[in-house]
Amino acid sequence: MTKAATQAKDDERGRRSRADRRFGLLAPALANLALGVPAIIPLHLTYWLLTDYLPSDCDAFATGPELREMSNCDYHTLDHAPVVVFLLVVTGTMLLIALPAVNVRGPRRRKDTRPAHWPAMAPLITVPFLVLLCMAKA
Repeated sequence: MTKAATQAKDDERGRRSRADRRFGLLAPALANLALGVPAIIPLHLTYWLLTDYLPSDCDAFATGPELREMSNCDYHTLDHAPVVVFLLVVTGTMLLIALPAVNVRGPRRRKDTRPAHWPAMAPLITVPFLVLLCMAKA
C-alpha cells in the first residue's frame, strides 16, 4: 500500500470517528427526550403524591365529629388517591418496560459502537416534566 493510500485511509478514519463523536450523543439524547414526553404522566402523578397526598394532615380514623372538624383535611385529595396510585402503577409500568427497550435493545439493534451512551442519557427523561413544572410555577 502506498503512503498516499495509507494517508487517505487514516483521514477517512479520522473523519468517521469525528462524525461518530459528534452524532454519538445526539441519538441517545433525542431518544430519551422523546421517551420523556409520555413519562410526564407518571412523573406528575408521583409529584402529586409527594406534594399533595403525603403532607395532608387527614385523620381518616378520627372517632368524634369534633376531631373531624378540627383537622384541616382536604377530602378531595383522599378521594383521588386510589385513582392516582392505580394510574401511577399502570403508566409507571409502561415506562419501565419502554426504558430498557430504548436504552438497551435500541443500541444493540443499531449496532452502535458506544452503547454506554444510551443509559448515560437516561436522566434526560425527566427534562420535559421539569420544564413543564418550571413553567407552571412561574
